[in-house]
Amino acid sequence: MAKKYAELRAKMSPESRARAQAETENYLKEMALSELRAARDLTQAHLAQKLHKGQPAISKIESSVDIYVSTLRDTINAMGGLLEIRAVFPDATVVINQFSRLGGRKRKVAGSAKPHGGR
Repeated sequence: MAKKYAELRAKMSPESRARAQAETENYLKEMALSELRAARDLTQAHLAQKLHKGQPAISKIESSVDIYVSTLRDTINAMGGLLEIRAVFPDATVVINQFSRLGGRKRKVAGSAKPHGGR
């Protein structure tokens, strides 16, 4: 008979549990678009409906390695998120804000009163 995860976890040492938790958190910080959609409990058909596209279009977006920023932004928005593009350097991380102006819409940066693209 299969054991419940809670039972297995209870038998783990605190160090093993902490290590497993850290690995899980790292895994969740980086995932493919299809994994993100699934993690948000969305099917391709449901996401297609939200984007007014066919399900094959969602499959194509998820399998593509080179898509328009606007397509990615619209897909993330349909999942309930906000796309942020960052440049990461050894001494700084910078949010690239020009893509927020796509489609003529300005969006606010989380925790800031300034809209993206505004100075």
